[in-house]
Amino acid sequence: MTRIALIHATPAAVGPIKDAFAEAWPEPDLVNLLDDSLSRDRALTAELTDGIFSRFDALGRYALSFGAEAILFTCSAFGPAIERVARSVEIPVLKPNEAMFAEAIAIGGTIGMLATFEPSIASMAEEFEEQASRAAAPAKLESVLVPRAMAALMAGRRDEHDALVAEAAARLTGCDAIMLAQFSMAPAASRLRRQTRIPVLTSPESAVAALKKKLASAAA
Repeated sequence: MTRIALIHATPAAVGPIKDAFAEAWPEPDLVNLLDDSLSRDRALTAELTDGIFSRFDALGRYALSFGAEAILFTCSAFGPAIERVARSVEIPVLKPNEAMFAEAIAIGGTIGMLATFEPSIASMAEEFEEQASRAAAPAKLESVLVPRAMAALMAGRRDEHDALVAEAAARLTGCDAIMLAQFSMAPAASRLRRQTRIPVLTSPESAVAALKKKLASAAA
């Protein structure tokens, strides 16, 4: 059985990625590693600190220690630290939004991104632009912060969170697709898909599909 390490910086990401695997690929043995102090510490710093890099290195080593055959990070504000882990291990490592970005870039045009965790926006925008440049694709990103949504979710008010996300989507006019930046936002996708005709992409759905394909190719 394929063992996959899921590394989280917030408990709000655990349910959505579990649901995505259950829907599209229930066979792997999933191991969840949660350090919710990472998201709190990231919110206090403009840039990733040496300490945060070291903690990600340690998480990567720990995933190897229990036999993980792949690592999926679900925390969207730590791109450079995840990239360093990927360079240090010989198993597939997937950044949270890498697969979703690839799907959006393939659609092209103007891509709207809704985010509930403000520190993630700048790094995600940079990653998106770099990925679009490598693909030589004419994709433009328009980002919108959804204030108060994360606080509502952490207080257990999922319906309020989803309503705020849906309301914010109305600001993304003229877009060819909408991405939900945080894993924790994925359950809001069904509501958005009822109110728009353009594709609504989520990190968990895209990541599971990409990881399944990547591991199948490696095994072939």
